Amino acid sequence: MPGAKTAAQWLASVAPDPEVCRLEWERNPLGIALLPAGRAWDVLILPSRLGHPTLDVLTRILDQPGPVLADFGDARAGFFVPPGTAARWLGTGVRTAGAGTWIVVPYPGRLSVGGIRWLVPPDGSGTLTDPALLELAMHEAAARLAGQEES
Repeated sequence: MPGAKTAAQWLASVAPDPEVCRLEWERNPLGIALLPAGRAWDVLILPSRLGHPTLDVLTRILDQPGPVLADFGDARAGFFVPPGTAARWLGTGVRTAGAGTWIVVPYPGRLSVGGIRWLVPPDGSGTLTDPALLELAMHEAAARLAGQEES
């Protein structure tokens, strides 16, 4: 993936020791590292039943949404949003990772070995998804899901 090194540097910049993070990505057979949320980004975590349709809506209206992760078993999707969002988020059914929390992050550009993976990898520039836009996309996705259930 072009820019994987730049994206990895951006992600690792939040680690207490970015060099240790890089080594962890190299040494871990799954290519994952544990990184603190709340510094350069927070993560809003949606159940995949809502997360994947929300990502579909976002990709229709944005050229490049912020990074999005899928967890083990594709049960959840995590949207990278500006720091501080988790502390202010009021939506129900959405988990948050902000200041004081850590998340598992795969190396950008490395193929997943059955675990956590990027649905939208970071581009290295710091692009994040606007939380208001994410909320609107969630509402549209939820309305579509509700309409499908009524059919």
